[in-house]
Amino acid sequence: MRFLVYDRLLGFGDDYWIEDDRGNKVFLVDGKAMRLRDTWELKDARGQVLIDIHQKMFALRDTMVIERAGEPLATLRRKRLSLLRDHYRVTLADGTGLDISGRVLDREFAIEYDGELLAVVSRRWLTVRDTYGLDVVRDDADPALLIALTVCVIHLAEKERERERETDEGDG
Repeated sequence: MRFLVYDRLLGFGDDYWIEDDRGNKVFLVDGKAMRLRDTWELKDARGQVLIDIHQKMFALRDTMVIERAGEPLATLRRKRLSLLRDHYRVTLADGTGLDISGRVLDREFAIEYDGELLAVVSRRWLTVRDTYGLDVVRDDADPALLIALTVCVIHLAEKERERERETDEGDG
């Protein structure tokens, strides 16, 4: 199962469609402006909210929370620093964990469970500029959750890059 995302910076109030590989609009990422924290809803093509995504307030490290029907589904935070790869740890509500690693800002990373590949995010397969694909490898994986995790990881990586730029500008 492959989904296409037309890449752009995620900001407050940004909405964008995610299509399947046949060009059908499947999911809407609906950014919620005027909130105290970064918030999105992942909706299906009919407008039904599937997943809520928000930044956890008052956390020591940037943390994103994913909920389904008001119940916690997953928590995502940066795992460790590396010069070549980004690493994020996802803790699911049942206590199991997922790992996300790769070059997030380049849109080249993988989502794994216990060393087994669940999904790959990549620009390499596509010729359309400013587009990346989310290829769900396992049939039993939850595409909505994997898309929500992708939204979270990219958001956190972009925020970190902004902070680094601000720090560099303040030093120079």
